Amino acid sequence: MRLVMLVFIACSALAACDVQPTAASAPPPEASSRDHIGYYCNMIVADHEGPKGQVHLVGGGDAHWFTSARDTLAFLRLPDEPKNVAAAYVTDMTRADWAHPESQGDTWIDARTAWYVIGSSRRGGMGQAEAVPFASHAAAVRFAETQGGQALTYREVPDKYVLASE
Repeated sequence: MRLVMLVFIACSALAACDVQPTAASAPPPEASSRDHIGYYCNMIVADHEGPKGQVHLVGGGDAHWFTSARDTLAFLRLPDEPKNVAAAYVTDMTRADWAHPESQGDTWIDARTAWYVIGSSRRGGMGQAEAVPFASHAAAVRFAETQGGQALTYREVPDKYVLASE
């Protein structure tokens, strides 16, 4: 009986250490507004062209906003940024206008399941190279055929592309 109790306590402790938000418990994406300020640049997110991003941390609080999808990916990968991410969203450029993606309404998709086109001719929010997000592989390939670049999953996008200062 004592062994059973020890195993139960050990399993309970281990389970508590690895609590991950589920899709059902993840906060939904927020609608864009002129009140949102870029996490890295401290500029109004809506004033920039191209895809945007938002990251919500476990425990709530205000979302972190980004003027580009590439900055969103950088936040998720930089070792000094918080790792208690409850949800991360980027703009699905299949459903958004490049000049004003926030005006299209609900265009947010999960940043970790999106397809990204890197190396295209399009520039992101701060005039930098962009990782252009799409909900489907087919949409990403169509974009790459007209704008250049290659379609990759979240995990395939190289850190050096996301973290480069270019």
